[in-house]
Formats: sequence, C-alpha cells, structure tokens
Amino acid sequence: MDTTAEQNRDSTLKKEEMLFSWKAPVRPFKARGSQFFSTVVLLGILLSVIGFVLEGPMVVVLVWAVVFLVFVLFSVPPEEIEYTITNKNIVIAGKKYGLDEVSRFWLTERWGHNLLVFEMPVRFPGRLEMVINSGDREKIKETLENYLTYEEEPPGMADKTASWLSKKLSLDN
Repeated sequence: MDTTAEQNRDSTLKKEEMLFSWKAPVRPFKARGSQFFSTVVLLGILLSVIGFVLEGPMVVVLVWAVVFLVFVLFSVPPEEIEYTITNKNIVIAGKKYGLDEVSRFWLTERWGHNLLVFEMPVRFPGRLEMVINSGDREKIKETLENYLTYEEEPPGMADKTASWLSKKLSLDN
C-alpha cells in the first residue's frame, strides 16, 4: 500500500476535532439612511418606466422585486449564528462543508466586518464567506494554515467594476 493511500485512510479514521468556534452575524451589514432608500426607489421608478416602454410589465415586476430585496437586506439586521471549524469540516449553523472541497482561503473586509473566505470550486457559487470577530482574525488564520492554503485572490473584473461604481455612484451621500 502506498503512503498516500495510507495517509488518506488515517485522515478518514481520525476523530473530528473542533479547531475554532465563534458566533457572528450571518452576513456583513451596513445600516443605510433614508437618502439611500429614496435613491433606490427613484432608480426603481426610472427603470420601471424605461422597462415598461421597452419590454412590458414583466420588467417592472422584476425591478420592484429587486428594490424590495435591497430594502430588506439593508434595513433588517442579520441574525447571529454559530460558526465552527473542525479538522474535517466547516459548520455554519449546523450545515457542513468538507475541508476537502476547499482549495484555498483568505481574509478580507467589507463594510467594517472581517470576512473569512473559502474558495470551493466544486460547489456553486464557488465561495463561502463567513463574518469573523476582529480579535479572532489572526488565530483563525494560523489555525487554518495547518490544513489549507492561505492565498488571497486578486480582485477580478467584477470586483473592480463594483468598487469603481460604488465610489462613483454612491447612493449614500
């Protein structure tokens, strides 16, 4: 029996051990003011009129569904859940993701929240993002480096475009 097969057998026989656990919000959240929501509603009205003229009523329904989604996501604070990382799995509110499905991880920040990001090429949409507490950032990184590759992903075209748009077309003044 070769050593790789032996190591795989040994790792599958190993008991699952918790490496790190914390409680944090489900998603990053930034409270928005009335200026933001007014701008979103005005954009919704404008896009609805244009869409109705060009395509008909289904575009209007789509636009207002997106406006409603934006309203809910930016007005309702997320609930707090428990995250756990073990030597075999990532557990988010009881749902398990195998570490063998993760190709790499990195840490980033969005709206003042620290995020732990896992790249999972075998799952859709390919990324798993978790909010972490700022004091746990380095400890989580050190712990995970024993099991996964730490490699930050350079911003792609979509990330660069979103950053540029958010700077140029700020909905919150």
